[in-house]
Amino acid sequence: MNAQTTHRAPTAHLNTAGTGRMPAAVHAVLADCTARDDRFGPYVLEESLGPVLDTGIHERLGALLGVPARHTALFTGAADGFESFVSRLPLGPGDRIWTTPHEGVAHLATLVALRDRTRCTLEVVPLREDGDLDLDWMREHLDENVALVSVVHVSSACGTVNPVEAVGRLLAPHRALYAVDASHSVGQLPVDAARIGCALLTADGWRFLRGPDGIGFGYVDPGLGESLARPPVAAAVAALHEALVRHEADASHPYESLLPRLRAAVGRLPGIRLLAPGREQAGIVGFRHDEVPAALIRRGLARRGVVVRKAVAQETPLHPASAAGATAVGASVHHDNTPADIDRFALALREVLREERPAVTAAAVPARRALVAVESA
Repeated sequence: MNAQTTHRAPTAHLNTAGTGRMPAAVHAVLADCTARDDRFGPYVLEESLGPVLDTGIHERLGALLGVPARHTALFTGAADGFESFVSRLPLGPGDRIWTTPHEGVAHLATLVALRDRTRCTLEVVPLREDGDLDLDWMREHLDENVALVSVVHVSSACGTVNPVEAVGRLLAPHRALYAVDASHSVGQLPVDAARIGCALLTADGWRFLRGPDGIGFGYVDPGLGESLARPPVAAAVAALHEALVRHEADASHPYESLLPRLRAAVGRLPGIRLLAPGREQAGIVGFRHDEVPAALIRRGLARRGVVVRKAVAQETPLHPASAAGATAVGASVHHDNTPADIDRFALALREVLREERPAVTAAAVPARRALVAVESA
C-alpha cells in the first residue's frame, strides 16, 4: 500500500467506499488537534485553527464541488446534513417525493418520516432493464406536484453511476427541490454541483477523500437557509482540510484502470454473481457467491490480509440487489491501490472459496435431510 498511509501491516485495502485509509499527514493533523483539545480545551484549539475553520476548509470544498465557498456547509455526516434540510420542508398532501432504488437507508428514513409528517406521497423512480434510471418515466410523470427529488450519484450497493446532470436538466424548469447524495462519488469522480443543478448536495468525508470519521459536507443553495445539523468538532475539520490538500496532490494519479481488473478477478470465478446493473460503474464492485455467505468471504479475506466489506440488504432496502435480504461482498479501489493489490485479492478469494465451499455444503446436507423427514412425517 501507499507509504503515506498509517497502517504498517501489509494489507490490500479494498474498502475505501466504506472507510478510506487516512494518509499519514491527515492522521498526524487529527492526532495533534485531539491532543491539543485534550490539553488546552476546545476554545483554544478553535482559536488556533481560525483560518482553517473560517475560510480554508470552505475554499477547498468550494473548489472541489464547483460552487462558491460561502455556499458550502459542514455536518457530522451526509445523512445528518440531508436530514437537517429535508425534514423541515413545508410539503403537504398534494406533494410528491421521488427517490430511487439506490437510496441509502438513512436518507430513506428521513424521506419516510417527511412523508408521514406531511401526508405527501413517496414514489420510487424505476430502473430500466439495463439497470439505468428510467429518465423516460421521469419525463412522463413529472409535474408541478413533484416537490422533492433525491438521487444517489454512485450506488453503494454496486457502483452504478446515475446520470445526475441529466436529471438536473430535466428538473430545472420545474419546482422540485433536487438533492444529490455524493457520498460515494466525491473523491473518485468529478463532482460539480453547479453543473448538476441541485439545491442540496451532501457527502461524507471518510470515504474516497480519506478524511476522518464524524464529518460530512456539502453544497447548500442559499434559499434553503441554515443547517440545523450538529457541526463537526474542530479536530475533524482540520483533518478533513488536510485530506483535501492530499486529494488535490493525488489527483494526478488515476486508478480507473484498476476497476476492470477488479471486475475480471471476481467475474471469472465459478459461482460468483456480479452485481453490476447500469451502463456505467465507478470504483465499487458488489458480488455474492451462490453457496458461500458474504460474511465467510469477508472473514476469510481478512485472514489473508485483504480488506473488503459485507453489505447487508438493509443498507439499500429498495435496490434489486437487496431482494430477499441477501448479503453481498463489496470491494472498492482507490488511487493508492496497485495491480498487486488486485492480484492478491484474486488469489485470496480463490483460496477462501476452496476452503469454505466444502464446509458450507457439508453443513447444509443434514439440514435438508431433516426438513424432508419432517415433511414426510
